[in-house]
Amino acid sequence: MENLFTEIDNAARMRVAPLAVRMRPRTLDELAGQEEAVGPGSWLNLAIQADALSSVILFGPAGTGKTSIAHIIAETTKAAFVEVSAIGGTVSDLRREIDAAEKRLLVNGIRTILFVDEIHRFNRSQQDSLLHAVENRTVVLIGATTENPFFEVNSALISRSRVIELHSLEDADIERIVARALADERGLGGKFALTDEAVAAIVNLSGGDARSALTTLELATGLAQEQARRAGEPEPTIDAPLVVGADAVELATPHRALPYDKNKDMHYDIISAFIKSMRGSDPDAALYWLARMIDGGEDPKFIARRIFILASEDIGNADPQALLIAEAAFRATEVIGLPECRINLAQAVIYMALAPKSNSAEASIDAALAEVRRGPKRDVPSYLRDRHRPGSERYGEYKYPHDYPGHWVEQRYLPEGLERGCFYQPGEAGWEAYRMEAAARDRKPPRQ
Repeated sequence: MENLFTEIDNAARMRVAPLAVRMRPRTLDELAGQEEAVGPGSWLNLAIQADALSSVILFGPAGTGKTSIAHIIAETTKAAFVEVSAIGGTVSDLRREIDAAEKRLLVNGIRTILFVDEIHRFNRSQQDSLLHAVENRTVVLIGATTENPFFEVNSALISRSRVIELHSLEDADIERIVARALADERGLGGKFALTDEAVAAIVNLSGGDARSALTTLELATGLAQEQARRAGEPEPTIDAPLVVGADAVELATPHRALPYDKNKDMHYDIISAFIKSMRGSDPDAALYWLARMIDGGEDPKFIARRIFILASEDIGNADPQALLIAEAAFRATEVIGLPECRINLAQAVIYMALAPKSNSAEASIDAALAEVRRGPKRDVPSYLRDRHRPGSERYGEYKYPHDYPGHWVEQRYLPEGLERGCFYQPGEAGWEAYRMEAAARDRKPPRQ
């Protein structure tokens, strides 16, 4: 009787659960995408089929199937499934579940899948509390995280687990998920249909996130149904489904928020792509990554600082004006702020991408620093020394360049053991190349 009431209660909860929960895949065959992680022949697939699973940490973006995989594992292996969220969970919660798992194993021979969502949010002591239970297989831990576990999860826990990376779903995967939700009795039961434009809009808005796609579908069909009801139209049925267009999808999701974090992997990946796009002279790509950061709430001064650095690191004297443009953009960002400073940043980004490139400034100072730190002590040539001391008359003659034609005179400035060209190798583009060509024509080094 108790089991009957439990089943009725679960069924009632499922009827009011969000579409994304109702449509959670029950088997690996129903799981869309992630062929590399759980497809036929993968370690995880073989371990599940052989019921020989060890602890795993699932790492990937939101909505890629981490929780679904945990439920599939528990169902396939006939293990008890216990879920703890690291957002509100405590060490006491973990110990209580571990004690229950131990009793379950000893008394009934049933193993426990302990699913810890957002495991990176547990602090070190909380993660350490799992070690013994994981090591002696009291529980099979499945940790889920959107952050790189090699940075966010204790190395001791990592060494006792397999790390499996999941990736954002492909467009075809999202289309398959949407189609199943439209047709399946657990979902919308065939009472709704989408136009091709509506499907494309959901796919585009999802950003590879299945949960986001299903939430958008649920909201769009709900809005369309309400509009139809107000217009006096009959309730949709399998025989006469309500057609939902792209306008309902757009209304359900007025703003798409692509994933972005301001101090984790996504932050570093996008700023890296941003810098490399400017360095690679692609203004469109640089503007795209700039927009991703602005839309994600990145500090505009951080963006301006990176442009400032690039102006010398990757452009340098190929276009000395770049440094001034970068400085102006940084100042504008400080004074104006968002949203207007996005225009100043865009102007600077386009200039940097289109400017001729040279990394000679960075390469030359790094080479000079390496010599200073690892080379022998080298004395200042006597004729270059300061003259404001007794005995300086014996230092030898310093040739003052302005006393000579062209304001230049042949004279050694490097210490002994170093020759001209040992650090500075001019670039082959822009102003820098022009100055070196002019100096070569004059048969003398360029004026500094």
